Amino acid sequence: MEYRKLGRTDIDVSVICLGTMTWGEQNTEKQAFDQMNLALEHGVNFFDTAELYSVPPRKETWGLTETIIGNWLKEKNCREKIIIATKVTGRSGMKWFRNKETRINDEQIQEALDGSLKRLNTDYIDLYQIHWPDRKANFFGKLGYIHKEEDDFIDIKTQLDSIQKHVRSGKIRHVGLSNETPWGLMSFLSIAEEYDMPRVMSVQNPYSLLNRSYEVGMAEISVRENCGLLAYSPLGFGMLTGKYDNGATPDNARLTIFGDMFTRYTKQKGREAAEKFNTLARKFGFSPTQMALSFVNSRRFVTSNIIGATDLIQLEENIKSIDINLSEQLLEEIEKIHDQNPYPCP
Repeated sequence: MEYRKLGRTDIDVSVICLGTMTWGEQNTEKQAFDQMNLALEHGVNFFDTAELYSVPPRKETWGLTETIIGNWLKEKNCREKIIIATKVTGRSGMKWFRNKETRINDEQIQEALDGSLKRLNTDYIDLYQIHWPDRKANFFGKLGYIHKEEDDFIDIKTQLDSIQKHVRSGKIRHVGLSNETPWGLMSFLSIAEEYDMPRVMSVQNPYSLLNRSYEVGMAEISVRENCGLLAYSPLGFGMLTGKYDNGATPDNARLTIFGDMFTRYTKQKGREAAEKFNTLARKFGFSPTQMALSFVNSRRFVTSNIIGATDLIQLEENIKSIDINLSEQLLEEIEKIHDQNPYPCP
């Protein structure tokens, strides 16, 4: 396994991060335990979760994934070996979390953090992330920015103020963002520097061969500010595994079950681009999964690549992508497809 520093911290995280959002929905606790055991055996020391998980978000299943991880940590007695990242839910109308609209304010951060600590069976979170912005912005595939002057978002300094007291108390070691924009990231960084507040150490955004939009406005910030990307959906919700090629709908696959909720990956241009990448991988002797993940692993602005799986065979293949290097010839062919099919699933 390869390790990289988490931002400007002294923490070494594995380039492969274990994604967990299927646990409690598509995966049982036993299956999740088996995945964590296998990941640990392969040197994966970085697990990512959220109070919202499992996915899709439902009143009946929120918090289940954290509970499963907490049960495993208690059974294995290995908390110090694992870097735990979790998230506070961004602004939403999902009132089952706190009996009101979720916001990134002092009261709700306190409640969310204490809940996560309890479910995870720990007294500290290594990386506490804001799952998505409190303000109106473009994330989750939204295009066409429309500015709204009446947006009553909680200002960034106030959000950092609320988080800072938990950093000082030791409940939070470091802070991260998720589903952020260039303006949001630079605002968090500059305000933290100006007021000596906790610095953001990572950004968790989507990034894959089907969605390279992070390269446009975010990658330079990640490199110059040493605030790397935690790449999620590196396989484009499975489109880059080849299992959906030619219109296939495999049983129990995520897009077969929940496709209506994740249409950014199922539109025609996304399917066409995915099949071109998958064909290219096979031409060069790789599985589509191996090529897609290796590409993400190799990007300078990436700190860690968040991979998820519903079975151990998938998980092992995903983890072993760390051992694969793509040739310059293959990378050139990838760029040709990208030029012909730019950002099919933004």
